[in-house]
Amino acid sequence: MTENKTAPVATGASYREAGVDIEAGDKAVEGLKSKIRRATRPEVVGGIGGFAGLFALDTQKYRKPLLASSTDGVGTKLVIAQRMGIHDTVGIDLVAMVVDDLVVCGAEPLFLLDYIACGKVVPERIADLGAGIADGCRYASCALIGGEIAEHPGVLGADEYDVSATGVGAVEADAVLGPEKVAAGDVVIGMAASGLHSNGFSLVRHVLLGEDGMSLDTVVPEFGNQRTLGEELLTPTKIYARDCLAIIEECEVHAFSHITGGGVPGNLVRSIPSTVDAVVDRGSWRPQPVFDLVARSGGIAAEEMERTFNMGMGMAAIVPADQVDRTMALLTARGTDSWVAGRIEPGRGEVKLTGEYSS
Repeated sequence: MTENKTAPVATGASYREAGVDIEAGDKAVEGLKSKIRRATRPEVVGGIGGFAGLFALDTQKYRKPLLASSTDGVGTKLVIAQRMGIHDTVGIDLVAMVVDDLVVCGAEPLFLLDYIACGKVVPERIADLGAGIADGCRYASCALIGGEIAEHPGVLGADEYDVSATGVGAVEADAVLGPEKVAAGDVVIGMAASGLHSNGFSLVRHVLLGEDGMSLDTVVPEFGNQRTLGEELLTPTKIYARDCLAIIEECEVHAFSHITGGGVPGNLVRSIPSTVDAVVDRGSWRPQPVFDLVARSGGIAAEEMERTFNMGMGMAAIVPADQVDRTMALLTARGTDSWVAGRIEPGRGEVKLTGEYSS
């Protein structure tokens, strides 16, 4: 007679007990799929859930393509999102930081992959993050073809997360934009920022939200419309990719400069050769009130503000003088505010800011 024995029940540690919930991760991914499907392009091959994303490069459109790639994150702006419990806008910030670096060289953003690390997978929170990333990709007309959600218990707090992304674009080899095309006589056209964008938030948090600082729900009269400090700080970064591609299509462009960390002087200098200077007139635009609030609250010197923040200019285009009117008319038609911010003169590769900001 055969004796039936019940198999022993495992009593050792489990992945869930260590803080990683695989089922919650699967639920989060499932909740994102419908949003990701809307952030696509015809060149995407296959669906979501494979080990790698596939993208078929259009060889009829690109005869001799160069692939461009960029990777970035959102930085400590995420702390504001986590404190306010608003998680979708930083997804747009993430896309903006990547795709607008790609377009600077003339590349069309094609696809993006994201990475979300969190202390605990909360499917609803991940869905909000993913929705923002998907929205950003749609605004930039690039596809979101994959990503990773990683749970890091014991490293990140349960409500903490970090995000990053890598994007890939393509540009014809003979159409690459950059310093080598810039010449004396060219004009610098500024494009308005939506606010602080995604740089300098360690300084912002230090001066505005530090000990005895302001509350995120404080209504700031200078912002208008009963707008709170938190709402202003979480304003998504404007995505310029489609505007820039439209300019390239319709006008002659020599270079772009994405104004991120380092401000106007630190980024515009990367877009000019060593034989010219970019002379930028501060009086040609007015920074948003949030920049003055940060400067006053922290007693921050003007030079420090300008090398940390975009000061209201999120992207700059450098074009021949005879292309200025056409370029600005196109931007206006697309709903992007622009202005003549400066000129390119013979020099030594420096950026010179003159005058005082408009008030």
